[in-house]
Amino acid sequence: MKLRKQYLFAFILLIAWSPGICQKTSLDISNQISGWTGFSFSKPVKWQTGARYIPSINPSLQLNENAKIDAEISFNSYGNLLFSGFDYDTLNYKLKPYRLWLRYSTSHLELRAGLQKINFGSAYIFRPLMWFDKMDYRDPLQLTDGVYSFLGRYYFNNNVNIWLWTLYGNKKEKGWEIAPSAPKIPEFGGRFQIPLGKGEIAASYHKRIADYSEIIAGMPMITDTLYTEQMFAIDGKWDLGIGLWFELVGKLNDRNNPVTGKMDTYFSLGFDYTFGVGNGLTMISEYFRYANDPPNNQPKVRNNFSTLSLNYPLFLSHSISGLVYYNWDTNDWYRFLNFQLKYDYMSFYLMAFWNPDQSALYRGNDNSGLFTGKGFQLMLVLDI
Repeated sequence: MKLRKQYLFAFILLIAWSPGICQKTSLDISNQISGWTGFSFSKPVKWQTGARYIPSINPSLQLNENAKIDAEISFNSYGNLLFSGFDYDTLNYKLKPYRLWLRYSTSHLELRAGLQKINFGSAYIFRPLMWFDKMDYRDPLQLTDGVYSFLGRYYFNNNVNIWLWTLYGNKKEKGWEIAPSAPKIPEFGGRFQIPLGKGEIAASYHKRIADYSEIIAGMPMITDTLYTEQMFAIDGKWDLGIGLWFELVGKLNDRNNPVTGKMDTYFSLGFDYTFGVGNGLTMISEYFRYANDPPNNQPKVRNNFSTLSLNYPLFLSHSISGLVYYNWDTNDWYRFLNFQLKYDYMSFYLMAFWNPDQSALYRGNDNSGLFTGKGFQLMLVLDI
């Protein structure tokens, strides 16, 4: 894996500094620097402070009027200090590749290989089609790890488009997964999207071999730890005066897997509308349901969430937004308020939250623990 990453990195740099083969070259360099501090009003009070730096290099090569090659090379470096009361608790820090991909594109075709973000679907908040990322709707920066993959997309003149992808060498869980993929076995899938009325509808499919070795390590008499998983999905989105969308995913599990049942289902239904009040009040609401078919007469798991999000722009670039989730099965409330000040190269966020101590949302996300319990967070972001 390390050798493959080095070769890809060297290949991108070789192309970026070989302008003789193309009509036009460009090289964009950007830096995102963010710092934050936050408090959680538990007993004792817990607080944290941290910083993140994401540098990005984007070389681009215009081959002709219709075709170009471009790339992205970026790294995610961050550190986070945690305290309980006045006592030092832990220090988390990491440096890792964030994006490392190479792309060939025309007006109809896109081929992209490397460490990249792949996301699609119609929903905004609860995303059954969150297959390859772990973006938290509440995160102002919308950060997520990428996946090592090859993605091909073709766009027809009538807005029909086809996606095909294969993933390889990803060692961590993605999206809703509870077990990682077998790192040396490719996974693959595709998506077909067509216009329908005043919107569009799409069907998606993905197949992988999951590695449950860590989960079933304590189960006696079980030697097979690799199991097939297949996901089937349909989603759509329309503009009918209000925005309306849905996503439906069925995950078919290996019948021999002792941890999962036959089927898991994810469903989301939502709408948005902007009221002509002042500068415009935008409302988003979604309903989400997860259900499983557990093995060995185990109790079924059901999670039904409803959410309401309101956003009001105070000026051209300043805004205030509020978000409320409700879990109908556990009677838990999730509350989030964000005041944003945005300038040319700087953004400031003041966020307050009142949530359960253990979150059932966005588990495994690097930021999933930032909004548990009751507290607030300050964040400053520089894009230069």
